[in-house]
Amino acid sequence: MPAMTPYADELNALPALASRYVQVDKLPWKPTGFPGIEMKILLREPETGLLTALFKWEPGAVLPLHEHVEIEQTYVLEGSIVDEEGETTVGNFSWRPKGNQHRAHAPNGALLIAFFLKPNVFLEGAEAGTTLE
Repeated sequence: MPAMTPYADELNALPALASRYVQVDKLPWKPTGFPGIEMKILLREPETGLLTALFKWEPGAVLPLHEHVEIEQTYVLEGSIVDEEGETTVGNFSWRPKGNQHRAHAPNGALLIAFFLKPNVFLEGAEAGTTLE
């Protein structure tokens, strides 16, 4: 399946090599399966696992222990994301190498854009062994 923007049929119906201009405010927020964390998928390529998405974290939301199967990149637009290694604050960027494992939380909430080459694998709780889809 080619790269696409879910819930944007007008973009997905374009010729394969046409540019896609995404009206982000028209995309729905979708649950991630983790309480207090929603996402808007901007680009997904199911064949490879490539994902670009906006994530909205409510204050106190927690993402359980997970492993980054490939490089993950995060740019924080509002609030902050904290883990045992540090904090990414508004206007700042963090990236994690392949194999990095951590838990993340947003003490005061956050809005961020994240880029994944492949989905995370979750290592604890009811989500253990699953990926974020």
